[in-house]
Amino acid sequence: MDFQTLADIPRHYAATSPSRIALQYQSRRTTYAQWNLISNRVAHALESAGVTAGARVGYLGKNSDVFFHALFGCAKIGAVLVPINWRLAPPEICFIVSDANCRLVLIGPEFESLIDALRSECPDLQTIVGIEESSAAAISFFHWIAGAPDSDPKHPVAHDDVVLQLYTSGTTGLPKGAQLTHRNLLFSTRLSQTEPLGHWREDDICVLPLPLFHAGGVVFGLNTPHAGGTAIVVREAQPSLIMEAFKNAPGPVTRLGLVPALIAPVLDHPDFSTADFSSLRTLTYGGSPISPAVLQRAIERVGPVLLQLFGMTETATVGTALLPSDHDPQNEARLGSCGRVLAGVDVQVVDASGKPAETGQSGEIQIRCGAVMAGYWNRPEATSAALENGWYHSGDVGYFDADGYLYIRDRLKDMIISGGENVYPAEVERALLGHPAIADVAVFGVPDPKWGEAVKAAVVLRPEQSLSQEDLIGFAQSRLAGFKCPKSVDFIAELPRNASGKVLKRVLREPYWTGTSRNVN
Repeated sequence: MDFQTLADIPRHYAATSPSRIALQYQSRRTTYAQWNLISNRVAHALESAGVTAGARVGYLGKNSDVFFHALFGCAKIGAVLVPINWRLAPPEICFIVSDANCRLVLIGPEFESLIDALRSECPDLQTIVGIEESSAAAISFFHWIAGAPDSDPKHPVAHDDVVLQLYTSGTTGLPKGAQLTHRNLLFSTRLSQTEPLGHWREDDICVLPLPLFHAGGVVFGLNTPHAGGTAIVVREAQPSLIMEAFKNAPGPVTRLGLVPALIAPVLDHPDFSTADFSSLRTLTYGGSPISPAVLQRAIERVGPVLLQLFGMTETATVGTALLPSDHDPQNEARLGSCGRVLAGVDVQVVDASGKPAETGQSGEIQIRCGAVMAGYWNRPEATSAALENGWYHSGDVGYFDADGYLYIRDRLKDMIISGGENVYPAEVERALLGHPAIADVAVFGVPDPKWGEAVKAAVVLRPEQSLSQEDLIGFAQSRLAGFKCPKSVDFIAELPRNASGKVLKRVLREPYWTGTSRNVN
């Protein structure tokens, strides 16, 4: 179906398949007809709260069907949803809400303690709505929309209007809002209906535990309604909740999305044998490769259905795919690949001079397609650096082999990926330098068997100062999200630097990566 905007999805299926279940969250089931009316009410309620076209609406909460109600309500009036990573520290959350100029924020009960800080630090914030019925500090979502009209607002919304703003940190340490348009998201979801990516269709039932504050979670979650299927929204990515979702599904589950670190815990869960995984058409993962041992176990237990996607927030997760047929446990080298370029997508590797690299030669990975973002919110310089002639400059270093498979080797931006979360060393370094005992610090990633990479800090102390690893990690935890905090600390006399004074992080990283096939795990 050639939808022009996200808002056309519930409109279409409300007319063609009104009684089919669109969303299931815990015991709550919503048909396409109901979803279309709810998103209409959300649109009108947003307008009554002063949210107009182009205005930003924050979502600070765990996965819920309310996320999709909010996103599609925004889509119907040209507003923009800003999902916020609830794992961030309070100052980081306040920064995003303020930077996005959010007029309204939907907030989960676990985060209502932040309401006073949000009101104090975010001058544009006018309205706070509780996501859950149990909300004590704000009007609950369904009460908020109860009196709103259920008529379609019929606002003019364009294909290239921004509808989603996802924050990703940068080398400066300050998060940037990647602006994704209706065109970007629909380009990505249309790919899910092609044969290589499993040809999603109306009879699909998808279990969605991926966090909706990440592009991977949002795009994977949008595949289902785009095809007219049923999405079972899982509150958190916990194996027990995933098993529960399988058992309570309205039919056989055909799609599942997981971060790689969660695949083994799901396979090992005591309820796995009683949950029906036999109908899976695809088990989609991304963020890092999968080990041959885990792959072999997964194939034995769920069949040859694993599909790896490689892309970025800035490309709505579009780039390359390692198809189920590529997941051969006997071909360990191939498992380290990100797969081959998807149809309708251009991916190139360029050398330091900007010329296309030869086969096997490493260079920066660049992507061009209809899913590339409109730019960073209020960051014209960062946008100019990232986008050039339609190409998104990823900052990842990789190469193509002779068969067209893409391999990642390193990152120009020094970014660490730990458990599927992006960690930017500059942001962590800035926080650690706030400790009075620290004179200098460098943060980098080291191999970790569970999380892919773990955050490590190399610290130089001020003269006559002492500090333990435990105390420094505790200091970081009071200022940063847990996944950003160092898991280990090396105390050294000085940081290695080149003649211009730049820290040589490869020298710090090298002892930990010796013997690995690449400098990204």
